[in-house]
Amino acid sequence: MSHRLYNEQWHSTQLGLRDLLEWEMPKQPPKPEKNKQAAYDKLATMYVKYIIIFRKLEECYDQMVHSQKRRTIRLVLDSTIGRLLELKEELVKLAILEYQYYDDFMADMKLVPSDLEIPIPKYFTSENAKVLKEREKLLGTVLAKMGPQGSSDTTNENVMTTEEAIKLIQIHERARQGRLRAKFMAQIRLQEERERQAQLRGAPKIDPNAAAIIIQKIWKGYAQRKKTKTLRSSELSFIGMVSTVQPASQKNAAVSLAKKIEEKRRLTQEQYEKEYQEALVTVKEKIKETDGSDMTEQMQDQIRQWFLEVRDATGKFPDYPDAEDGGSAAIFKKREEVAPPAEDEEGGKKGKGKKGKKGKEKGKEKGKKGKKGKKGDEDDDPGF
Repeated sequence: MSHRLYNEQWHSTQLGLRDLLEWEMPKQPPKPEKNKQAAYDKLATMYVKYIIIFRKLEECYDQMVHSQKRRTIRLVLDSTIGRLLELKEELVKLAILEYQYYDDFMADMKLVPSDLEIPIPKYFTSENAKVLKEREKLLGTVLAKMGPQGSSDTTNENVMTTEEAIKLIQIHERARQGRLRAKFMAQIRLQEERERQAQLRGAPKIDPNAAAIIIQKIWKGYAQRKKTKTLRSSELSFIGMVSTVQPASQKNAAVSLAKKIEEKRRLTQEQYEKEYQEALVTVKEKIKETDGSDMTEQMQDQIRQWFLEVRDATGKFPDYPDAEDGGSAAIFKKREEVAPPAEDEEGGKKGKGKKGKKGKEKGKEKGKKGKKGKKGDEDDDPGF
């Protein structure tokens, strides 16, 4: 598949996620669902949709070659897996079953059972390939050092010496050769008997016309059986009773080509990732060479300004932060945190004017609380 197809699939997945989020978290919070079956249907529908999105995301992440896009897709993919686990837990709690059936939802969404299979993400093994190989290598070395482990309770009663084993092998080999020799001699005697009987009978006498008729009969029978078999297979394939069998090479050509393209994409991913990491280093060094001096002067001016501001406010210079506290980075954090809020005079007056109204509003709120207390006894269960 092409790069364009995976980009479109990624775009459609984003739209699907957006619709699901709007459904899950609407602007106005919905009321708790009192019907258990309706709550289950909603969770199951969301679960099925998240499975479809997860499969698309996993395919996009496995086959896309753009390094920055793959990082974004990885974050979304991990979040989707987490949401799937949350929904599964909710379904188990609601239905009190470890396994649920989604036949009705598949029929509504026009899906097949294979669409709801949750595959193991390929990056689980591809990203940990080196670790797995090292683990297998370490396990092999440990087993090689330990040697074959046998049970300590074995007895030496049936142990055979080397001489006895050689004698047993020789006996069986001589017997095998004797049987072959006897069979060969029996065939020779049978052939000699046939030749002697043929000499006694003499040359066979047969009419050429009779011989031709026999040959024609055998050949016509063979040709008709072959023709009948061909007609039968073509009729069955025409009415759809058997599938048209393609040659193995032609049938597996598309599958092998798709696998080769997938492997080629994975190699391209590794190459692009390597170039991306190298580009990060080179761009950082380039920025340091071109703008490093200006950025250093700007940061020094900000640090001096902070020292002067603290001296004007407290009357003495502050202590420079230690390396454990973050060094100069802590100074910039303090400058961001200590931002004096700008208050207008009108804002203060408005605040005073609202004090009178607050008393009235408090009285109204108390009355409402009393009414709510009366309705509390009439509320039903919180719902699902």
